[in-house]
Amino acid sequence: MTRSLLGALLSRKGAFLPEDDTVHETTRPRPGDRIMAAVNRDPRTAPHGTRNDALLAVVLAVAAVCAALFTDEARRPDALGWTLLLAVHVPIVWRRRRPMLVLAALVALIVPYHALEYNHLAPTPVAYVALYTVAVTGRPLRTVLTGATVLGVSTSVMLTVSTHQAVELLRTSGWIIAVLFCGIDVRYYRQYVASIVERAVRAERTREEEARRRVAEERLRIARDLHDLLAHSITLIGVQTSVAAHVLAADPERLDREAVAQSLDDIAETCRTARGELRTTLEVLREHGLSDTRGPLPGLDGLPDLVAAARLSGARVEQDLRIRTDPPPAVGAAAYRIVQEALTNAVRHAGPEPAVRLRLYDEPGALRVSVTDDGTGPTPGGIPGFGLVGMRERARSVGGTLDAGPRREGGFEVTAALPLTMGEGTV
Repeated sequence: MTRSLLGALLSRKGAFLPEDDTVHETTRPRPGDRIMAAVNRDPRTAPHGTRNDALLAVVLAVAAVCAALFTDEARRPDALGWTLLLAVHVPIVWRRRRPMLVLAALVALIVPYHALEYNHLAPTPVAYVALYTVAVTGRPLRTVLTGATVLGVSTSVMLTVSTHQAVELLRTSGWIIAVLFCGIDVRYYRQYVASIVERAVRAERTREEEARRRVAEERLRIARDLHDLLAHSITLIGVQTSVAAHVLAADPERLDREAVAQSLDDIAETCRTARGELRTTLEVLREHGLSDTRGPLPGLDGLPDLVAAARLSGARVEQDLRIRTDPPPAVGAAAYRIVQEALTNAVRHAGPEPAVRLRLYDEPGALRVSVTDDGTGPTPGGIPGFGLVGMRERARSVGGTLDAGPRREGGFEVTAALPLTMGEGTV
């Protein structure tokens, strides 16, 4: 498909034609593009079709009158002949909407015209136009049957007039066949062009949907990161602040300055860590962010810090880490965020000084994560948060699964199975 043809197609829809890797707005199509657009367009959907066909009928009528006046003067029409000749061109006005009826009307008017031995050349152009319209708008089988019927009727009429004229018609019937096959060929060509345009539109729609899907996924990922980061950091800061407030209020006369200083240092360290992770997360929102300033994804090497922070918050954490192979970075980040959210939930909802057990081990093809506590779990009837939803989305993002819920023996449990081999399409 040439560039000019695509330009003609796209200009009908107000599209843009890329040229030399630069997009230029098509404000006024060139004459060649307009001609190609007219050829490619289905005549039944063309704008101002009736008006254009009326002008075509006038042009054909003028041509027919000239042919009747200046060719074969011996068969120049009389008053009846002129009436039939001009009436033949009237149905052309509706050729786009009712091509078969128009052809039938033409045959009904042309048959007596030829039977009365008027000029046989004059109505030929309008007959070809009607045949072409039937061929270009109908199925090929219908076109072939219509052409055979028209040729058979014409030959029968000519046989009643003159055997010589009938033989002459058969000799020149190649023009009728050529017009019909030209219409069939143009019909197939338009269908081909329409399929190209449809595929281009579908591809553009698919690209837009893919872009929207990627934007939605990125927004969801950022929302998960912000939730995990802020929920974890704010929970730790709240617990550490409570510890400092308790030390200050417990025995003002015997103030434990070292404990207060340690709590404040822990709060400052938590704030610095949260600020760094928040900056790393928000950099993806910058239009021209520098990729080399972003830190690496959190991984399993950060789990000891999470355990230490949970212990500082009062939780009695027992860890069992048995990992023999390094998981992919995305899997390691998902495991880190799941453990982070599970420990945060335990500190917030399990009650004072909960016993928490963290198990992390690998098996053939999967990394298993388990976080259990002996607390009371979330408060019934409370406002649901996004922690469990985010953990499940984390697991699904790498092709894994996650289950979370109360245990029979009391407490809450979070278990996840994450694949160690990242499949195509996972992020």
